[in-house]
Amino acid sequence: MIPLLHDFDGETVLVFGGGRVGARKARRFAREARVVVVSPTFADEDGDGERADFGDAELVREAPEPADVPDWFDRTEPALAVAATDSEALNERIDREARERGALVNRADEHGERDPGSVVVPATVRDDPVVAAVATGGASPALSRLLRQRIETEIADAGAMAELSGEIRGELQADAVDPDLRREAVRAVVRSDAVWKALDSGKPKARQVAADVISDVTGETA
Repeated sequence: MIPLLHDFDGETVLVFGGGRVGARKARRFAREARVVVVSPTFADEDGDGERADFGDAELVREAPEPADVPDWFDRTEPALAVAATDSEALNERIDREARERGALVNRADEHGERDPGSVVVPATVRDDPVVAAVATGGASPALSRLLRQRIETEIADAGAMAELSGEIRGELQADAVDPDLRREAVRAVVRSDAVWKALDSGKPKARQVAADVISDVTGETA
């Protein structure tokens, strides 16, 4: 499988299954998409009567049969369907319907295969606009979680660095700086330990430090 990022803004994600897996998938996609979760029951987060966190998803309390799946696709027109029920027959019908309609499909049950058109929802770390993801092909969710935790520490302040270096790149381009020199300057900024450290004090401080780094590369005073 080849990893891709997909923009779900303005799209609908249809989740079948209200267990903890369905809740996790719904919560993930509700950050960006309209999410509809169809299930006869919805999981307790801690077994104490508190409903699991489904984010801003719309919860529909129904018990669909395989024959009901096409109607749900007609009603929601999903870009992605998630099959997270405990019924293999229902998950199979969801999978088949998604493929017939050209929608993406994610099967959360152990019987789901990684056929063309299927997607894996990886463990992700966000420091907007930076997103890092790790997947083990479903072989080891525990390893995915461990690697995600390690990545979290590695990309601290990555979002701020992305914004800063993007602004610098645009400014150098507007100043008609030679492309090769421009790329060298931006690389120097993102590799500078001093700039990363300055980000802890805020972008203005980091920008000052970055200006010195750029001056060393271009030979011009910022």
